[in-house]
Amino acid sequence: MQLDEQIITRAIVETYNRKLLDNLAVDVAIVGGGPSGLVCAYCLARAGRRVALFERKLSIGGGMWGGGMMFNEIVVQDAGKRILDEFGIRCQKFQPGYYTADSIEAVSTLTSKAMQAGATIFNCISVEDVIVRENRVCGLVINWTPVERAGMHVDPLCIQADYVVEASGHPVELIHVIQKKTDLRLNTETGEIMGEQSMWAEVAEQTTIDNTREAFPGVWVTGMAANATFGSFRMGPIFGGMLLSGEKAAQEIMAHLD
Repeated sequence: MQLDEQIITRAIVETYNRKLLDNLAVDVAIVGGGPSGLVCAYCLARAGRRVALFERKLSIGGGMWGGGMMFNEIVVQDAGKRILDEFGIRCQKFQPGYYTADSIEAVSTLTSKAMQAGATIFNCISVEDVIVRENRVCGLVINWTPVERAGMHVDPLCIQADYVVEASGHPVELIHVIQKKTDLRLNTETGEIMGEQSMWAEVAEQTTIDNTREAFPGVWVTGMAANATFGSFRMGPIFGGMLLSGEKAAQEIMAHLD
């Protein structure tokens, strides 16, 4: 068979356009493709919800790829091991209460399982604004990441979503947009982003889960974005709380959708 470059190009353009059109209105839009966002996407899609995840970088996985300081191993505690087992990610006991897993296997498996469950993942897309109606977020404003980084004046497109998940990690980018663009209070003690504190793994692993909640009407925060929003510690290269946080966000949003 003789290959035709025009057919190859048409295949990419037409297929991508169908994918984008199918996700202009979703049950849940997730901002950020780190571990908490991927677990959240998997849980929601597995439950039959239409889910689209938007990652600003070319690669999916957030900080999990690099493990600790580019030693591509991650640690999970007993509670987080359940999520690894559910995804079929291999791990080994280091000592009681501590398990290690290959970060490359973890990220690639989380991504694959989320997509196979029915979630759609878009990479190289940044969320530059939100749609707010009646003091509630009901959609995202998206643009290509290269356009944003080049400072080009190119108008964006919009995604309608019943609920939005902020999973952008340490930068807590979506909540910053909400705080900047509206005069409304967040659901924090101060009404504003409270900021990430220094590293304290034991406390941060629990508060990551505790702070996984609705931070603004229609917007759940998960993973490190939860601690950055509500003012708690960072945990470093232990990821059990991140995985459990994504699961909790999905469960709470599903209860609202139901």
